[in-house]
This record gives sequence, C-alpha cells and structure tokens, in this order.
Amino acid sequence: MLTRSEEDHLKAVHALLQDGASAFTKDIAERLGTKASSVTVMLKKLTDKGLLKHEPYYGVKLTGKGQTAALRLVRKHRLWETFLVERLGFGWDEVHEVAEQLEHVSSDKLTDSLDEYLGHPRFDPHGDPIPDRNGKVQSRNIKPLAGCLVGERVRIAAVKDPSDPLLQLLDEKGIGIGMVFEVHARQAFDGSLELRRKQGPPSTLSALVAAQLLVEPARP
Repeated sequence: MLTRSEEDHLKAVHALLQDGASAFTKDIAERLGTKASSVTVMLKKLTDKGLLKHEPYYGVKLTGKGQTAALRLVRKHRLWETFLVERLGFGWDEVHEVAEQLEHVSSDKLTDSLDEYLGHPRFDPHGDPIPDRNGKVQSRNIKPLAGCLVGERVRIAAVKDPSDPLLQLLDEKGIGIGMVFEVHARQAFDGSLELRRKQGPPSTLSALVAAQLLVEPARP
C-alpha cells in the first residue's frame, strides 16, 4: 500500500505527462508546492518500488504498474468530484480540495460502488474523462476554444486548468460544460471571442479564458 505522499507524487507525474509533456523534479516540486530535494527522495522510493523509471533528458516516466496506480487515483478523484456536485450540491469550484482527501481512501469496493451509484459517469464536472475500473479512458476530438474559427458551432467539453477563479468567472458568465455556442466574432486587437447561443445574451471571453476551454464539434 502506498502512502498519501507517494500517491500524490504519482498523480503529479501522471498529470505532467499528459499531452506529451515531461516530468522533471522541479516541475513536480512546483506542482506539489514542495522542495525539489524532497521530491528527489520520493522519486527514488517510487523507482525502487517499480512505479517510475528515469529517462535521460526526459525526467521520469510511469511504468505499467505506476500508470495503473495513477489511474486508480485519478478515477477516485473524479468520481468523488462528480458525487460532490451531483449528489451533495457542491459548486464545481468547491470540490477539488475535498476530492484530494477522499481519493486516498483505498477501498476498491467503495470506488466501484460509488461508480455504480452515480450511473457510471464518463466525465467529471470539469469535463475530464473518468477512467473505468480497468483504467481505460474515453478519447474525444477536442481542441481549445481559442483555436476555433468564426462561424463554428461547438460544445463546451472541458476546462483545461480548472482553477477556482476561472470556474467562478465562468459561473458569472453563465458558461458551463455541455453548453453549445457559435463563435460569432473574434477581435483582431486582443483575440477575444464573442459567443452566441440560440437563446440568451452573447458572451465575450478573453483569449486567455478561451485558451482554457476545450470544445468539441456540436451535434446538428
């Protein structure tokens, strides 16, 4: 059984390796808010346990065993976030820290029961895919909203970096996962986008916010 700190480091490596990025000691330390020297010690422990491997010039990578362990943590975290929002009425900006604590409950029976109780959700409240019990993750054709062309109809699929201030801003603008918009205009000066729905007022988003929203083609 892994300690909470070991699990946190594994999940940090997994997160950093998404989208083809690398996981170096300094990157992991920044993500966890800890000292690089402490991360170095922990990475050696995880390597000795067969969960990580070092690759010259590329930092650390997850072994097959490490990938399985990391995906179990991700699965639990996202299921708990879904439970907190859908069943307990938490806001999507209130669940991350609570789920960070709950993800360390080690019972697979509890995780599977939670998944069944929620109806086997495929995505969490932020649009992130929830791995199934075998670690499989559903793939999607998504891209940043900032890269869309004027005239495209898109569905908000996920928030790339769901920080609390960003989620609160989206709430203020009435923008959430699953909403369909047409990119009506792009300002040449700052790259801000004007989005329009079939009903309701238009929304204007800065290029910075648009870069954090991931979208997929809207169904006809």
